[in-house]
Amino acid sequence: MTIHQDVTIAAKPAEVYAVLTKSERFTSMSGREAAISTEAGGPISLFGGHILGRNIELVPGKRVVQAWRSKEWPEGVYSIVRFELTADGNGTKIAFDQAGYPADAQTHLDDGWHKMYWTPMQAALGQS
Repeated sequence: MTIHQDVTIAAKPAEVYAVLTKSERFTSMSGREAAISTEAGGPISLFGGHILGRNIELVPGKRVVQAWRSKEWPEGVYSIVRFELTADGNGTKIAFDQAGYPADAQTHLDDGWHKMYWTPMQAALGQS
């Protein structure tokens, strides 16, 4: 099972990258506590601990890859999320992919990225 979404955010790639990789920026955007390591291999905890995982690859302004899981999933089940950032005029095109999650999570995840990431990210960065 995979999810692919292409989204454009009205902010530069460095700003989008900062929201995805800096605890305080993610917390401000989402309204829920986040603890995000700034190093590859470092742990992440998002939405007050509902999402847990590790950074796999961090390329400033270009790419974020994480092993990511909901605390509601069976133990040991992780998906891989990948955010590819490309400058697009005054904004950033995000090519987003998620693979390897429980089949019954497909609809929730597909809708959730818009609700929990893209819409609040656009609102937060549109004001910066």
